[in-house]
Amino acid sequence: MYEEQLVYIDSSYMMFYGGAAVLALVACIYLLFRRSNAIVPGITPPLRLRRWTAAFFAVMFLSHLWWWLIIHYALIGDLWLNFMVAASLDCLMVVPTLIAVMVVMLQDRRRPLWPIAVIQVSVVAFFAVCIPQRSNTIVPLIQYYFLFLGVGFIIYMVLALRQYRLWLCDNYADLEHKEIRYSLMALVVGLLFNVFYLSGTTGMVAQYAVQAFDYMFVILLLWRVETLQTLDDTLTPMPGLEAEAAVSTMVSPTTLPPDIDLLLEGRVEATQLYLRHDIKIGDLCKAIGTNRSYLSLYFKRQNTTYNAYINGLRIQHFIRLYREAVAAKRTFTVQQLAEESGFRNYATFGKAFKQQMGETATAWMRDAAE
Repeated sequence: MYEEQLVYIDSSYMMFYGGAAVLALVACIYLLFRRSNAIVPGITPPLRLRRWTAAFFAVMFLSHLWWWLIIHYALIGDLWLNFMVAASLDCLMVVPTLIAVMVVMLQDRRRPLWPIAVIQVSVVAFFAVCIPQRSNTIVPLIQYYFLFLGVGFIIYMVLALRQYRLWLCDNYADLEHKEIRYSLMALVVGLLFNVFYLSGTTGMVAQYAVQAFDYMFVILLLWRVETLQTLDDTLTPMPGLEAEAAVSTMVSPTTLPPDIDLLLEGRVEATQLYLRHDIKIGDLCKAIGTNRSYLSLYFKRQNTTYNAYINGLRIQHFIRLYREAVAAKRTFTVQQLAEESGFRNYATFGKAFKQQMGETATAWMRDAAE
């Protein structure tokens, strides 16, 4: 199989191959040394995610480098052994760093990464047996193991994403630059690509397809990292409310204070606190002088979420602004009214409006005009 792969190598492919390596290196250097975001200047991506993604790009570059050395030079003197060493390096470095990037993208909590190292122990054992004995019989076992690992990790990420989305809805009204379902879909494709890679598929078309995927994957991953807003607690506390926020957030309540609805009405709805962009549940806790546990339980018992509560207030504010503008015969745009109602952009508004009202804003305004 390995001799057959060498037959397909030509200069145009090597240029294409080298371009993928250079792109990965440039992306790595950018993430490590560019402090500000050059792709979306208004977004501050998570620093930990930036570093792990830079590590993945670095490993991707090194992977291209050691395979290039094997293609041009049989460094260890044995073609089979060269390929097995390079494949083992890929399995031990590329795969775990890719998994780490996926896990770090979930910002609801800091998930431990040590299980990745534990999984790698079995990989080391596989290659420790395979390489010294020069045995091809264990190679299919390694391939099946990584296939099983990929499927298991996809299942884990689907469940983790569900928890993450619930957490976002419980804590943030504006989900723009926070949700990662599209990037996770792309990263699932990345795992499927690894399955394709481990299958040992040969041929020039397959080799070009692998490198084309590398180009797309580097660009897509870099774009997603730089458009994912960090969810660190960076919002400035509201003045004068620090003392009211002193209630511990570690409480697990079974009963609710009787005046939460009145506090929300007086300190959030009456003051139009919901018009603040990217307001989160912690800000409401400070405003009404309670803790996250009580407020989360309150929304749960109201059969709603923090996200739905805030956006519901914003939609009602939009409706009031719309009716006032129509009554006064003022010129306006829907986007302008949406921004004045607390929405960061029109796309977020449109999605929230349809969820709240059951129809698009355009359809609702058409019906209201009749």
